[in-house]
Amino acid sequence: MPLTFGLTGMDPATEIALKAAFTEANSRLGGLWQMQPETSAQYVVVDMDSLYGPMSWLRLHAAGKTVIGLTSAPRTQTDHHLVHPFTAQTVAQLLQDVAIKAGHAATLDEIPPPAGLTPAPQPQDLLPEEQPLPVDEEEAPPPEPSAAIPNRDVPLPTDTREPPSAAVGQVIPPHPTIEPHAPPLPPATADAQVQAQTLIEWLASGKLRGRIRLERDGVPLLIDTSAREYFGPAALKPLAAHLQAPLSENDLEPVAAADWSSQTAALGPAQPLLRLVWFGNLIAGGGKLVPGFDPAARFQMVKWPQTEREFPKHFRIATVMMKGPATLAEIANGSGVPLPDVIDFVNANLATGFAEVEHTPEPEPESTRSTGLFGRLRGR
Repeated sequence: MPLTFGLTGMDPATEIALKAAFTEANSRLGGLWQMQPETSAQYVVVDMDSLYGPMSWLRLHAAGKTVIGLTSAPRTQTDHHLVHPFTAQTVAQLLQDVAIKAGHAATLDEIPPPAGLTPAPQPQDLLPEEQPLPVDEEEAPPPEPSAAIPNRDVPLPTDTREPPSAAVGQVIPPHPTIEPHAPPLPPATADAQVQAQTLIEWLASGKLRGRIRLERDGVPLLIDTSAREYFGPAALKPLAAHLQAPLSENDLEPVAAADWSSQTAALGPAQPLLRLVWFGNLIAGGGKLVPGFDPAARFQMVKWPQTEREFPKHFRIATVMMKGPATLAEIANGSGVPLPDVIDFVNANLATGFAEVEHTPEPEPESTRSTGLFGRLRGR
């Protein structure tokens, strides 16, 4: 039975290059792998350096997929790691290693590395999904809670690998076209192409491009995915219906460039899309921890998060979490906030990079421990 390989959450240029590298690498492995859409592939590559990479990882992990993290960082929290920039050789080595772990015999023909290349500089040893996003707030919370609420505007990180401009309001097809020399994909059904999903899932999939308009209960919401900003009411709660209801492509109305200024002028200034993503994940769980995380784990804030005036209890939760890793029950007891509200807050900040699970340091390998006199003394 062939192994299946899919891609998601990356810009078109990276996707095309990775497909070409996969095709060459797979030929060296005797066609052991097949390219499939992410919905049917068991092994899925996620661009962890993109804005929605960590969210895609959580979604795929909850769906039982094996995630391969594409990142320029030297390590990643995903099941497997593909270093960016990649080559056909590195992709082939990855496919061989995964196949062997899956119980398949994989013999790799050597692919000579390109000549004239020098080693790339070593990136900072920090995961993109572990690195907090910059905010217009103080570096640490005030020592005592007060009525002052930190600025809610959170600037989004700039993606240096910006995808080519897409048509206004374009929804990228869920089954991308494969190059002619790649294995053909099974025919997609009409139901799969128009499968409804929430707005946060649309954004996390990376299939939503350009300028989009959505209206629910008479409340308009306009999103510019390229600029990573949205226009709508100043408060978040009026947008709950936009984020909770399943949406099809027909619900996401494209907005022409000529009409964009006139439609957004009446909605006030632009707001960061990350704020909308935060709120979507806040209300998605309904008091239950997002799949893929251990309810008994210890959680901590890596940077003071955005707090909204509509949710005054969040200030107390964030204050407790900034003190250090704690279980969900400990955070609830320390803040005096009900446990379901704490879980929703943790979900929102895990998705936006402000919170993380406490990491247990890996034990030092026995071979690296000192065995001399000073080593024995230190061990006493």
